[in-house]
Amino acid sequence: MAELNTNDGGGKKGGGKVRSKKQNSKVDLTAMVDLAFLLITFFMLTTTLSKPQAMDLGLPDKEDNPRDNTEIKVDQRRTMTIILGANDKIEWFHGLLATPEPGGKPTQTTHGREGIRKEILKRVASVPQVTGNKDKGLIVIIKPTAKSSYKNLVDILDEMAICSVPTYAIVNDFSPEEKALAEKLNK
Repeated sequence: MAELNTNDGGGKKGGGKVRSKKQNSKVDLTAMVDLAFLLITFFMLTTTLSKPQAMDLGLPDKEDNPRDNTEIKVDQRRTMTIILGANDKIEWFHGLLATPEPGGKPTQTTHGREGIRKEILKRVASVPQVTGNKDKGLIVIIKPTAKSSYKNLVDILDEMAICSVPTYAIVNDFSPEEKALAEKLNK
C-alpha cells in the first residue's frame, strides 16, 4: 500500500505548556497509482503510432512458365532509359542507345532538380507532342547496376512520382552496348 506520511512538526519547542499529541495523518495513494497506470495503459493503446511511408509498386505476377526472350514493341520516341551507377552517377538516353532520339544521346547527370528531374520533365512534356497522342506518355526504363545503391533507386522512384511519369519499369538486363556504358559509369 502506498501512503504519504505527514509529520506533526517535530519535537518540543521549549516552553512549559503541554499540548495534546496529534496523530500523523496518512493519505492512501494506492488508488492514485492504479489510476495513473490505467491512464498510461489507455493512452499507449489508443495512440496512433507513426505509419511507415511506402510507395506502391506494381510487381509482375509470378508465372509458372515465364516467357523467355519475349519482346514488347514500344515506340522508341516514348522511351527514356536511366542507368544508375556507383557513386550517385546517372547515365540516361532517350530512344535506343544505337540510334538515340534528337537531343537524347547518352548523357551523364546527377540527382535532383537541376539533374535528372529537369530531363524527365522535358521528356514528359515533349513525348505527347512528338507522338501526336496525348494518351501515350513517356515510358522510363530504370536499370540499376550492381554497384548502384538502394538510395539511388529510391531517389529515381521519387523522381518518377514528382514528375508524374505514367509508366516506368525497373529492369536488370542490359544489352551489350548498355553494359559497356554501365562499366564506364561504374569506374
